[in-house]
Amino acid sequence: MPKLLPLISSHPGGRSALTCRYRCGDACLHETPNTSGNAYVGDLIAGAVSRRSLLRASAVVTVAAATGTAAAAGQAPPAAAASGGAAKAGKPARGLRFSPVAPNTKDAVVVPEGHDQNLVIRWGDPILRGAPAFDPDNQSAKAQAGQFGYNNDYMAVLDVPGERDRQLLVVNHEYTDEVLMFAGYDADNPTRGQAEIGWAAHGLSVVVAEEHRGVGKLTAVPGHRLNRRITGTTPFEVTGPAAGSKLLRTSADPSGKRVLGTLNNCGGGITPWGTVLSGEENVNQYFAHGGSVTDPTAAARLKRYGITGGASERKWERFDDRFDVAKEPNEPNRFGWVIEVDPFDPESTPRKLTALGRFKHEAAEPRLTTDGRPVLYMGDDEKFDYFYKFVSSKRMMKGGSRTAREHNRTLLDEGTLYVAKFTGDSPASQIDGSGKLPHDGEFDGSGEWIPLATGDTSHVEGMTAEEVYVFTRLAADKVGATKMDRPEDVEPSPRTGRVYIALTNNTDRGKDGKAPVDEANPRQGNKHGQILELAERRNNPGSTRFNWRLFLVCGDPEDPSTYFGGFPKDQVSPISCPDNLTFDAFGNLWISTDGNALGNHDGLFGVATAGGRRGEVRQFLTVPNGAETCGPIVQDRRVLVAVQHPGELDGASVEKPASTWPEGPGTLVRPAVVSVWRRDGGDIGA
Repeated sequence: MPKLLPLISSHPGGRSALTCRYRCGDACLHETPNTSGNAYVGDLIAGAVSRRSLLRASAVVTVAAATGTAAAAGQAPPAAAASGGAAKAGKPARGLRFSPVAPNTKDAVVVPEGHDQNLVIRWGDPILRGAPAFDPDNQSAKAQAGQFGYNNDYMAVLDVPGERDRQLLVVNHEYTDEVLMFAGYDADNPTRGQAEIGWAAHGLSVVVAEEHRGVGKLTAVPGHRLNRRITGTTPFEVTGPAAGSKLLRTSADPSGKRVLGTLNNCGGGITPWGTVLSGEENVNQYFAHGGSVTDPTAAARLKRYGITGGASERKWERFDDRFDVAKEPNEPNRFGWVIEVDPFDPESTPRKLTALGRFKHEAAEPRLTTDGRPVLYMGDDEKFDYFYKFVSSKRMMKGGSRTAREHNRTLLDEGTLYVAKFTGDSPASQIDGSGKLPHDGEFDGSGEWIPLATGDTSHVEGMTAEEVYVFTRLAADKVGATKMDRPEDVEPSPRTGRVYIALTNNTDRGKDGKAPVDEANPRQGNKHGQILELAERRNNPGSTRFNWRLFLVCGDPEDPSTYFGGFPKDQVSPISCPDNLTFDAFGNLWISTDGNALGNHDGLFGVATAGGRRGEVRQFLTVPNGAETCGPIVQDRRVLVAVQHPGELDGASVEKPASTWPEGPGTLVRPAVVSVWRRDGGDIGA
């Protein structure tokens, strides 16, 4: 008989046990990997200091001057507004003028009144020429390698040169739910065929989509010359300062410069020169027998990255020795990187970028310094882990010439890797764990970027540069980085330059032996998360100093611990567990959620970041049973979302589905990309 997951509900937040099992290897139930003695923000507060409000800092004065934003739009909210205040009159911000969707538990994608939707592409739909139509009863690795992968997450959209009304989608495939993919799946005894299908269902899909004039409908175009699948066995080139390191060498690759595949791809970003970045996140779960390693140094390194115990969940080590740490101790070091893909060259070799460090990468979002050097912001999605950035040492070359392309290809291989240290500006006694605002009316403060390595030079005592890049978490431990509540996606505002960080949740905050509350993470047992707003000094992302404040403290608006940028709380949509972020053309931040702990389905929300409507959260859609909202893209006349892991609820299987989305009863539940548009053809929310 197949081994089914028992019906349990002990997992933190709103996630099902099935999600925790397949997505991250039950990371939240294991000992927190970060056992360093690093200070938390609250421990760094030495008493009340002169208030350094984020948007009064020189960084944001520069932003306001550059963008023409009224200074008053970014001022700290008055205490009355922060605590509820009087009702706001007038219309919502432009871009958010739709009828908010009410929280619900419908097994459907629910969109605002007056909007339509369509499925752009689903798991198993053919992409490459010759790939067969999806047949759930006759799956194969060869077929899956030509079909759209599983559990779509991050999405990038680019124009197709010379082809009007077509767009190029680049979509991550984070992980596989074997129990929802294969009838009769036995978790104790998976087959080689199932393992190989799993390898092929990971990675990325590059697929052209056709626009339908007058509406926001998109339709995938199979067999297009730009279409591509990148899987768990696709060859990758390793570049940057750790390429060739002895820490990356294996019996199959003694050079340390060629890796097969990419796994657990989560957030990403588009570079200014047109390539797509993708972060490898919970890669620890694929590797077996970490607990059998006896060398103390090696065991400590594996443990810091969550690689412990015996057999892996998917048992891939039975079919390929590289997933067995006891046989290939360096193979895990070859995952956990940011990868770079050229979506316009299907024959190009994707790359793993070692200069950006190795950890559980949720995102890699770029900006340019004032002198034209690319900067990437990156979160490490683990309880009590850190927030990073990379500053290139080279300027970007403009244009599409061959010289420019070759030069820009090197920009993410040379530079300085930093980790963030946050300091609050209120006395610790005013941060009591309830979420009550301190006396100055905001959770805010300042911070610094601590350098870890520049090229072949380490800035961390006792570690070589190669060790810093391969074991970045350990380097950040050593320099005293600030522990955060699961820093996930990050998005710089294209209008103001302010950087928004989704801190999804951390139910361990304040528990005995765990991190206490602090100004950046102000709630005990934080199950709803918050969004932090960061401004680099002088609005230069190359700066080593910044100011910050909490923009949203999420949850039920009736909960006194919540905060919505100072907007009256009786006029906002409830929001829990922010994850992926994006911006629209009006400067509004859009937030997708993962693990809604309010008892409703996850969804997509828009919120104004400036002006009199700042903090007004409005829900745009919800997703089906067990699903997560991923990869949001907000265009003028279209919103795209990746509906990930629908039906992923405790006890579910192919035989006992918890969702019938998207095709109805009697069909296999399938992750898919959805397009939403206004029925009258107008701009979204305008």
